Formats: sequence, structure tokens, C-alpha cells
Amino acid sequence: MEGLAARPARILIAALGGVLAALVGTGVWIAVQTRDEQARAADRQAVLQAAGTHALSLISLDHGSVDDGMKRILDSSTGAARAGYEADAGRLRSTTVANKVVQHGVLRATGLVSLTETGAKVLVVADVEIRWEGSDNPPQERYYRWSMDLTRTAGSWLVSKAVQVT
Repeated sequence: MEGLAARPARILIAALGGVLAALVGTGVWIAVQTRDEQARAADRQAVLQAAGTHALSLISLDHGSVDDGMKRILDSSTGAARAGYEADAGRLRSTTVANKVVQHGVLRATGLVSLTETGAKVLVVADVEIRWEGSDNPPQERYYRWSMDLTRTAGSWLVSKAVQVT
């Protein structure tokens, strides 16, 4: 008789154990999903920030600190984009210094097109005012729109391709 009375208690304990295991499993699943979504959100933000920073580096040059400006451009790029900037660096530097160019850029918007673990595509909108120190020419406003490919390189997002779009 004692065995019959113990049977419902064992069934209840087993059922409670199953419910507890399900709750723990659900909690772990929710925690993993939350962590993954937070990581994706951080990646999205990092990609947009990297593209925006690169765009500002491209359009914010000053003849008095052109070498610093070129360093910012190179530091935020990789691959073919970096190789292109390196190839044009001498011409850009001499033109900027000779014409006493001062460019001040403003980032207007960035938008994520796609994102994977290793790459992203971002659309960037920026405006710039260009003036020439010591010149009577009035400042010019220019409006830039880019499609930028970014590559995750050593944990950072760098621009690997920047194409102006209309």
C-alpha cells in the first residue's frame, strides 16, 4: 500500500522537474536570442558609424592638415579602396596644398542596405562646403551620395569600396 501512495508523489515530482527543465530551456533560448540581437544591433551601429566616419574624412580636408586628413582616409579603408587612395594621395595632397583648399563636410544620413558577418553595404549622404583660402572665389557647396562596401577586418569595419551614386 505504501508503494501506491508514493507513486503519485513521484509522478508529481517528475512532472514538476519536466516543467522546470522546460522553463530553464526557454530562459536560455531567450537569453541567447537577446544576446544575438544585441550583437547584430551593435554590428549595424558600427557599420553605419564606420561608413559615416569615412565619408566625413573624404570631404573634410584642409590644406594646413592634409596629411592628417589623408591618414584618416587610409585608416578607415582597406583593400581596393585603400589602394586607390594610396595611389592618389600625392596628387590629392599637392592639389589641396597648392590651391589652399578648405573643405568642411556634414554627414546627412547613413542607411544599411545589407549586413553579413564579414561584409556590409551602406548608403551615405553628405554635403560639403569648399573654399579656397586667399581666393576671391565664393565657396562652393557640393552634395555627395555614396554606396559603400565595408569589410570586417581584424574586428573593425573598414570601407573596401566607395562609389558615388546619383
